[in-house]
Amino acid sequence: MARSRLRKLGEYLHPHWRACAVGIIALFIVNLLGMTIPLLIRDAIDKLQVAFNSSEILRYVVLVLVLASVMWVVRMVSRIALFGVGRQVEFDLKQKIFSHLLTLEPAYFSTNTVGDLINRATSDVDNIRRLLGFAVLSLANMVFAYALTLPAMLRINWQLSLLSLSVYPVMLVIVRLTSDKLRLEQQSVQEELSNISELIQEDMSGISLVKIYAQEANERQAFHQLNQQLLDANLMLAKTRNILFSVLRGLGSVSLLIVLWFGVGAIQDGSITVGDFVALLLFVERLIFPTALLGFTITAYQRGEVSIDRIETILTVEPKIRDRPDAIPLPRSQVRGELTAQHLTFTFPTLANEVARPVLDDVSFAIAPQETVAIVGPIGAGKSTLANALPHLLEIAPSQLFLDGYDITQLRLQDLRGAIAYVPQESSLFSTTIRNNIRYGNPPVDEASVIQAAKQAQIHAEILNFPQHYDTVVGERGITLSGGQRQRTALARALLVDAPILILDDALSSVDNQTATRILKNLSEGSDRKTVIFISHQLSAAAMADRIFVMDQGRIVQSGRHEALITQGGLYQSLWEEQKFEEALK
Repeated sequence: MARSRLRKLGEYLHPHWRACAVGIIALFIVNLLGMTIPLLIRDAIDKLQVAFNSSEILRYVVLVLVLASVMWVVRMVSRIALFGVGRQVEFDLKQKIFSHLLTLEPAYFSTNTVGDLINRATSDVDNIRRLLGFAVLSLANMVFAYALTLPAMLRINWQLSLLSLSVYPVMLVIVRLTSDKLRLEQQSVQEELSNISELIQEDMSGISLVKIYAQEANERQAFHQLNQQLLDANLMLAKTRNILFSVLRGLGSVSLLIVLWFGVGAIQDGSITVGDFVALLLFVERLIFPTALLGFTITAYQRGEVSIDRIETILTVEPKIRDRPDAIPLPRSQVRGELTAQHLTFTFPTLANEVARPVLDDVSFAIAPQETVAIVGPIGAGKSTLANALPHLLEIAPSQLFLDGYDITQLRLQDLRGAIAYVPQESSLFSTTIRNNIRYGNPPVDEASVIQAAKQAQIHAEILNFPQHYDTVVGERGITLSGGQRQRTALARALLVDAPILILDDALSSVDNQTATRILKNLSEGSDRKTVIFISHQLSAAAMADRIFVMDQGRIVQSGRHEALITQGGLYQSLWEEQKFEEALK
């Protein structure tokens, strides 16, 4: 598992290996200079003991100053390069995650909450950015510090050097013992952060519902509980991390005490000079900081390790609905709009021990080009499932649904969905202007086409009453509009695409019967007619259709024109009489 994570890190870094190489080479130069300066100071002190020479001392001072300045500049280069790589990887991952999410079918988002996905695409990606910036810099700095400094220390006095480093194995053991604890605590923090993100996203999206039912206090309490759990997880992580860092820093300082204690005796017996003693102190001091930072480096790695797993959980999901290698292209200009189903059966996935009833059960029909077909039936009859199956939003079996004789599972998805304008039950609008919402499916379209689509959807007159007309900005998901206005704006958006097939899945449920009937009549007339699938509980509007399919328990139980179905009796007549009775009571 650890090897696979390191391999993933390598994949993230690979596109930016040049910048990474520049940063690491610069870091090597920094440590080389950092090793050289204590040796220069040693030489200066030893010469000062023999004979004081101001010009010689000045030469050493200038040389150390120049090297320190160069060291500072090169250190900045290394930090900019390595931190820049972290930012580039962050950009790449966010782009990759978003692009991958767009390839997944709607069913994936019904089982994975938006708040958790947002947290993974932001907080977890940020953890990886820190890992590939700070952690790589710290780790490389420690490796170079030891590789260059340790040989220099051993050449001065190997016994004293090894004594000063005797505490470092203890530091490494402590780091090893606490690494698993840090990883689990970091995982807990990320999970609690996802939980709180989910609650915020849900409450902000459903703020009207919260206020209608006066549940502010309960939501506040729920947030307080999750926020407290996040605080506890963060405090636990901070406690472990700070104790580890303090212990490592303290043990690192012990090595200085060892040099001071045994170094004085070494000077007295002539084993080392005063200059050697000062150089050893400087070398040990150079090793304390990167070694003490090992705790933070391990923390950053544990965070990144957890985040890699969480991000790869998204990226490794294969889209269940995607183009086949031999997908058939079907240009929109060639689409006639004929839809056929042959024994269409579909069952939603269930748990292992559950027995599921098919949502669509042996459904067969043939819809001619430019025909308007209404689909009616009780709630749960399978109408919306059928609507989602037509543009291949559901994972249906081959050889069951056909567009112009082509199996839709074999058609290129872009071409199939480009031939179908679909207005679902929930009319989602974006937080932008009415104009931009209408022309979402065709952004470059001219103003006249936008207005024409709005007129067809019977929303133009109301838009003119808005403060800024077509430049009026609607709230998130169109919250500032009424339900009927949102539905008709979504309908205008679908009409503007001018696809050969139009599916309205109860998309006029918030519109009065007269307006819905007028809209459907406009769609059914004219020379440039579309194939229209109109799913509705408004039977008065459905009666305008060329044919009506009556669905019940996943099957089409009746089919025909309104007049014929009324005389047949059965479910349609019951639904019609029920609706007329409800209208009489209003």
